[in-house]
Amino acid sequence: MDGQAKGDSGDAGSEPGSEASLIAALKAGDEAAAEELVRTHAAWMLAVARRLLRDSALAEDCVQEALINVLRKIAGFEGRSSLKSWLHRIVVNQALMKLRAMGKRNESPIDELLPAFDESACRIEGPWQRLATPDEIFERAHLRELIHGKIAALPEDYRLVLMLRDIEELSTREVAEALGLSEANVRVRLHRARSALKKLLEPMLKGEL
Repeated sequence: MDGQAKGDSGDAGSEPGSEASLIAALKAGDEAAAEELVRTHAAWMLAVARRLLRDSALAEDCVQEALINVLRKIAGFEGRSSLKSWLHRIVVNQALMKLRAMGKRNESPIDELLPAFDESACRIEGPWQRLATPDEIFERAHLRELIHGKIAALPEDYRLVLMLRDIEELSTREVAEALGLSEANVRVRLHRARSALKKLLEPMLKGEL
């Protein structure tokens, strides 16, 4: 997946000592610290926003607004999580706010994307001549793009649950709170989204693409 999901490491300035220094400087209103914050974190925050919004211009606005909120709220940051985890929650919430501002989405059906089953509850599917390995899939750039395309093909309500739970690594409770759903509803949508995505990816797994 493009960008980095929550929990990825390797960011410059993410070591405990340097992060604590950065936070202290931000709380003191240090402009150089604000520039370092943007330089260190803006790129992966933009990737997160793009994944959720699927619009580069909206994603850029989202990150700008998220960073402004970070600077406004930094005085209240108590360090109960890493700075990156806190930033991740802020940019995700900002993206969801933008989606809500675009108007309430009508829930789209996903049934036509789900696997079919026979009277014995056995899945109906054609024979698999060959199974592509994960290495074969990810070595081919066009297949990586295809995966992104298949995720984007899911109905929005299911795509968002899949993205937040499996890509952005929010907990079921966090996804439920972010989307205003029950945890049971999140679990159902996630299961159906995963099932639909698996079906959409079957030609790739069979080595047909």
